[in-house]
Amino acid sequence: MRFSTKVRREEAERLGINISRVLRKALEDEVGRRRLERLKYRLEEISDILDKIDIDRIVKNIREDRENID
Repeated sequence: MRFSTKVRREEAERLGINISRVLRKALEDEVGRRRLERLKYRLEEISDILDKIDIDRIVKNIREDRENID
């Protein structure tokens, strides 16, 4: 991949900045941030559905199924 910036490569190198490392870290951070943002949005979308699930009933049914196997 090639990216273009308005920072002069020579100046960054003179200052001891590893351009590849900085860009890679910035991209990784942004990808992680956006994945988390997307996950939060999807969880908000399904939260109403998840709230309607009766966990106690599910646990009871699983226990009954296990007892019937024996």
